[in-house]
Amino acid sequence: MRARKFACAHFICDAPTVTERPTGLREQKKEATRKALREAALRLAIEREPDNVRVDDIAQAAGVSPRTYNNYFPSREHAIVAAVTADRESRVAAAVRARPDARLADAVADAIVDAYTDPGEHGREALLLITTHPALRQTYAETTSSALEGPLATALAERVHADPQTARVLAASVAAAVRIAIEEWARPSGALVVPSGPLPDLLRAALAPLAPALDAVESRATGD
Repeated sequence: MRARKFACAHFICDAPTVTERPTGLREQKKEATRKALREAALRLAIEREPDNVRVDDIAQAAGVSPRTYNNYFPSREHAIVAAVTADRESRVAAAVRARPDARLADAVADAIVDAYTDPGEHGREALLLITTHPALRQTYAETTSSALEGPLATALAERVHADPQTARVLAASVAAAVRIAIEEWARPSGALVVPSGPLPDLLRAALAPLAPALDAVESRATGD
């Protein structure tokens, strides 16, 4: 009995090496489903206009059930916006890391402008869709602030060896500046959404007040 118990215990100890792969495959499948849903949502929104797209339509186009859809996105607006903003925050963080010799404030501003003004594979048609529909515009502004903070805080902490709290404060400030710039860019005017100026200029103007704080943290890191 003891020998059998020992053998069983030994087998269990080795089990993690056998069960790690299904976890990875499960995450890959979830990400593939998320991608299919957001791309279907954007495609249908462009074809039909957002108000004419139902959650059931998106789920059917992606080959999943409406119940599965609800596990990924709380609304059609979130799915549509996700198609435009996918991977943008990680691209900002990667761009900041990629320029270690540049002034930190410049690296952050350039990364933000590049990521938030490049229409990417979905084109300016998708960005125009968001800015001309109030519900999409609101969701876009909300997700802009919440999604950027984490990846950027990590990049800042690595770049200037800042403590986690300082990195989070700086990242949250950048995210807030971006949100304000986007809201200004596409502020409502009556029933219409009127772009108030070039988005790159608005982004840089909103980020400018944060430059002294970024400079100070960078100076402490380099000992200047």
